[in-house]
Amino acid sequence: MNAAPPAGPRDPNLPVPRAGLPPLAASPRSVRPPGPSVRTATRGQRITLVLSLLAAALFLLWLFSNILTPFVLAACIAYFLDPVAARLSRLGVPRGLGALLLITTIMALALLALLLLYPLIISQVGTLLARLPSYIAGVGSAMQEAVQALEQRFGPEVLDTRLRDLAVSQIGAILSFLGTAATRLIGGGYALFSVFTLVVVTPVVGFYLLRDWPSIMLRIERWLPRRYAATLRQLARDTDRVLSAWLRGQLLCCALLAVYYAIGLSAVGLELGLIVGLTSGLLSFIPYVGSMTGLGTALLLAVGQFGTWSGIGMVAAVFVTGQVVEGYIIYPRLLGDRVELHAVWVIFALFAGGVAFGFLGVLLAVPMAAAIGVLARYWLRRYLESPLYLDPPRTGE
Repeated sequence: MNAAPPAGPRDPNLPVPRAGLPPLAASPRSVRPPGPSVRTATRGQRITLVLSLLAAALFLLWLFSNILTPFVLAACIAYFLDPVAARLSRLGVPRGLGALLLITTIMALALLALLLLYPLIISQVGTLLARLPSYIAGVGSAMQEAVQALEQRFGPEVLDTRLRDLAVSQIGAILSFLGTAATRLIGGGYALFSVFTLVVVTPVVGFYLLRDWPSIMLRIERWLPRRYAATLRQLARDTDRVLSAWLRGQLLCCALLAVYYAIGLSAVGLELGLIVGLTSGLLSFIPYVGSMTGLGTALLLAVGQFGTWSGIGMVAAVFVTGQVVEGYIIYPRLLGDRVELHAVWVIFALFAGGVAFGFLGVLLAVPMAAAIGVLARYWLRRYLESPLYLDPPRTGE
């Protein structure tokens, strides 16, 4: 008989053999317990989740649209001031103290501007109401002189008398409408931003959002689905880049243009130059609409007040110079090529948001437009890299 091979060192992972039974073979299951099974979400579940979140967001926006304005305004302030708060934090200032200083500074500047400008604007509204009949008469006489000059040049058969009277009356109706609308807008400013909302709710909510902004963003990032977390983070960074460039640059543009138009129109002697200039500058966040509206209003007021070509030319020169400075100096330096929002898309978004949700929709219009634009460019890149675009055409027989 052959001798049994000498026994080597026993594997400590093997179980101890029981008497009369062969030793048990080593099994991975006997060493490491099985982990929990991982479930994979189906395509239908993902689509259902996205559609459910969108439906819930739209429903909540519609349900609470009447009370969301101060909160959305506070979020805009926190988003605008977050880079400044982050820089203060890097310099050693605690985040809470930096947020408190920034919110206090913004509110102090807003209240100072309100105390300085509101009495002047109210006085100019009173001037508008007092001088509106003379403005209408001046514009009417200028229109009659222009129509008579055209009749003398082209003959009475080209311009009918009824057409001339209709044009004069319509100009008067337009001036009356503009004066009434401006009065309602200025007088109803406190109805839009009540004292309680402006002084209490917005700064308090803005302070807490600005103080906790990094932790809020980190928590939202943790809630992202793991499968698409990298893609969603990249889309969020692209949206932030586009939105921050447009928002901060456009606000600075509007502020500079409002100051320039107000000073320029007042300097040439336009009685309502302050209110027209401030309105034109603030409305410049709507591309081309603010400047064109301000130019048309200022020219009509100049015709009614001056009645001479020199006065009208000075008012027109103020707006032409403003457009040149905006197009060649302010806009390229503050916004440049970083803004990827087309003017037509911004105008459509602002008007669509205003029609749907009023002032709240105007606040949300540009962020939504920036996000939709980033998503559209992402899906366009995906399409251009997919077989739907790259599939070669069939060569038929």
